[in-house]
Amino acid sequence: MRLAIINDYQNLALAAADWPSLPGGIVPKVHGRLSGPDEAAAVLAGCEIVVTAREETRFDAALIARLPDLRLVVTHGMNNAALDLAALAAAGVTVCGTTYGFSAATAELAWGLILGLVKNIPAEDRTIRAGGWGADLGRGLTGRVLGVLGLGDLGGRVARVGAALGMEVIAWSPRLTDAAAAEAGARRVTREALFAEADVLTIHVRYSPALRGMIGAAEIAAMKPGAILINTARGPIVDEAALVAALRSGALGGAGLDVFDQEPLPPGHPLTLLPNTLLTSHIGGRTRENFLARYQGSFEAVRAWLAGQPVRVLS
Repeated sequence: MRLAIINDYQNLALAAADWPSLPGGIVPKVHGRLSGPDEAAAVLAGCEIVVTAREETRFDAALIARLPDLRLVVTHGMNNAALDLAALAAAGVTVCGTTYGFSAATAELAWGLILGLVKNIPAEDRTIRAGGWGADLGRGLTGRVLGVLGLGDLGGRVARVGAALGMEVIAWSPRLTDAAAAEAGARRVTREALFAEADVLTIHVRYSPALRGMIGAAEIAAMKPGAILINTARGPIVDEAALVAALRSGALGGAGLDVFDQEPLPPGHPLTLLPNTLLTSHIGGRTRENFLARYQGSFEAVRAWLAGQPVRVLS
């Protein structure tokens, strides 16, 4: 039986678990990032088991049809927008997930992006390396308004840090209550007030197709002049064209983005050409600790499936 581990661009999979102990002499073949469906189809031809990371490779109906031997897909975490679960189920493929790891990682990155933008850290670093001293004046956060869109586990962690820094924290999500907001050190406001009042708006909602374009031109226009937008959730939540236009005009002071409509972000993309963006490569939950935990979970899922007792089944 053939097992492929794909998108292991950090070379952590084999060190994370005891793969040689799998029954039947299964030896995993490890691959880095795959460039697209044609490469995926070639690399995975004949494989019954595939372990993939988050959303680098899209398993849609077209790719699945090119992989007739596929029987098990294991994905990092318990949801993956790149997997067509219905098409996989129709093809008789079991899909299993893993534990996410340490959820605080994305909240940590959100604050890294906020502080990087507010304190001009990238520009300061570049200026000093070029022989200069003092790129621009940073701003303070004490007394500013932190707006949190989605006050679940991640949003709550971000909110509590904001409160600790002396920020006024406001939050909105469809089912948020006053009590839940207060528990995270926030004040529940209306959706309209969230955009109008926030100096820093950070997004922590779980993506679904219904949320595509949730933050569009109207919402961005309602924000304070010079406000900062942070997105570590999913790219399509924000209308990318409207965001680029607001950044170009200076209506928004900056954007810290870990997620994009298209990943990897293509060379020359408008967001890469703007001086008021801080960009990371969808690394919110991608820490060494999390990857090791997810590959250990992947190993456990493969072993359980081989034993006829699959765990953490998604479809």
